[in-house]
Amino acid sequence: MGDAGTDGAAALAVRGLVKRYGSATALRGVDLEVGPGELVGLLGPNGAGKSTLTKAACGLVRPSGGAVRVFGHAAGSREARAAIGYLAELFRFPGWCSADEVLALHQRLTGSAGGAEERARLLEDVGLADAAPTRVEHMSKGMQQRLGLAQALVGAPRLLLLDEPTSALDPVGRRLVRALLARLRDAGVAVLLNSHLLTEVELVCDRVVIVNRGAVIRAGRVDELSQARGVEVDTEAGTETFPDVERDGVPALVARLVAEGRSVYGVRVQAPALEDVYVAAVEGATS
Repeated sequence: MGDAGTDGAAALAVRGLVKRYGSATALRGVDLEVGPGELVGLLGPNGAGKSTLTKAACGLVRPSGGAVRVFGHAAGSREARAAIGYLAELFRFPGWCSADEVLALHQRLTGSAGGAEERARLLEDVGLADAAPTRVEHMSKGMQQRLGLAQALVGAPRLLLLDEPTSALDPVGRRLVRALLARLRDAGVAVLLNSHLLTEVELVCDRVVIVNRGAVIRAGRVDELSQARGVEVDTEAGTETFPDVERDGVPALVARLVAEGRSVYGVRVQAPALEDVYVAAVEGATS
C-alpha cells in the first residue's frame, strides 16, 4: 500500500450510498466524508449498516446506488486499494504462523518493500516488540487484535478502515491504540473507526457519524453534539444548578454570586456524554 491518490481529494467520500441485499436495504443514501489526517468515529447499533459501509469503502461490497471514492478514485480500484489499510471485525490468521510471518505475508500481498525493519517497527507500535517469533495460536485474543492492527498498517496506508479494533483489548491495550491513532492522525493518516466503545470514540475522534437502519441520523464534532446544558456551582450552601446558563455566561454568573456575598469554590459546565447523545439519537430515530 503506497501513496496513491489525488492531491486535495477527500480521503474517503461517500455520496448517496445505497446497498440492497434482495428485499433488504442495508444502506439508504448514506453521505459521509473523512478528510486527510481526520479521525472519524462510526457509531450505530447492531445491524445499522456500519460494517457494510466499511466494506463498500474497501471495495468488498458493490453499491446498489451512489458512489464511494478514496482519494478521488473509485472504491475497489487498484489506486483506492493501494491507499487503504483495513482491519475487519472478524479476522483470522493461520495459527501456525508467527507474528513476523503474518506481517511478511501481508507485505507480499500489498507489495510493501519495508522488509524486516517495517515489521519490527509495526510490532513495536502495537506493543508486540517481543512477540515476533510467537505463533498466532499461542497468542491471547488481545495480542491477536493488536497484530491485526499491525497488518492494517503494512505499507503505510493513507486511509485506515478499522472495524472494532479495540474490542478484545484491556485498558492498557486500548490506551496504546489511542496513542497510536493520535500519532497516525498527526502524520496525516485518515481513519474511519467503527466501534461500540463510545468512551474510546469520544477520547480519540475528531468527529462522529451515527447511523441507524442504514441512514445517518446525527453527525458532527463531539463537542458540537455534546452541547452544554447548564452550570453547576459549588458554594457555601452546597452545589447549585443553573440550567439556563451556558459556558459563555459563567464569568457573569460568578461575578454576580460574589457580588451577592456568596463564596464560590468550583464551577462545572454540564454537557451530556457521547453515550447520552448516542442513546437519544438512536431512540429518537426508532420511536
